[in-house]
Amino acid sequence: MREAVRGLLSAAGISDPQVDADLLIGFVLDASRGRVQAMAITDTAVSPDDAATINELTTRRAAREPLQHITGQAPFRSLVLAVGPGVFVPRPETEQVTQIAIDRLNQSELPEPIAVDLGTGSGAIALALATEVPRARVFAVEKSVDAFLWTRRNFDAVAAPNATLVLGDLADAFPEIDGTADVVISNPPYIPDAAIPREVEVRLHDPGAALYGGEDGLDVVRAVSTRAQMLLHPGGTLILEHGEEQGPGIRALLAADGWRTPRTTPDLSGRDRATSAIR
Repeated sequence: MREAVRGLLSAAGISDPQVDADLLIGFVLDASRGRVQAMAITDTAVSPDDAATINELTTRRAAREPLQHITGQAPFRSLVLAVGPGVFVPRPETEQVTQIAIDRLNQSELPEPIAVDLGTGSGAIALALATEVPRARVFAVEKSVDAFLWTRRNFDAVAAPNATLVLGDLADAFPEIDGTADVVISNPPYIPDAAIPREVEVRLHDPGAALYGGEDGLDVVRAVSTRAQMLLHPGGTLILEHGEEQGPGIRALLAADGWRTPRTTPDLSGRDRATSAIR
């Protein structure tokens, strides 16, 4: 069955059909990927009911429904988050961007450094910060009601006592902590309105509010820059995730806004992925 699923996904243009096949089968059988591979080697039989479910889910994935929507969950660092229609599915690249914020928090000499996640989506970044730097106080805001339903679910499930979530606009979030934050991080919508995302799953299933950022893609980046200047104390760090060709434009934008030493960091594939700057 494993090879049959892989073949169907490959024919549908799935970029890594073997991984998705293993994960789909493992989801149905409640088995690890290693267990699925072992079952294939030993030609272990699958029950007719499980086989029917696997076939149904394979058909959905072949139609380019995101794997995470099918399983209802997305791994992110040490977390497993609930996701589905209405919320942006967190990507592995964002795990690396989050590490920059974790490093900054761990470098703080304050007993309770403060981090703010502007436009938290599923809550992935904020909850990773809260669980991996438990001495930090983490504040997160999400504007979309559809996304917030998932965010609230994830915050409740993780139950990090040091994490605060609000429904609201990032442009005026958390005035009570102005001038005290050590880190502000954001993975804002940054695709230009006229651009077409390359991935079918992104184009068809991720919410537009989490993707498109105005004519040049930087409208929300500008709002984050303005708000972060108020939230951060002098010497605090702003971290922005962005597209691979946007580093120069964002560095110029931040420099014009008065940020110090804007610096772009590539991801593991060598593509520009995040720009940070100092208040």
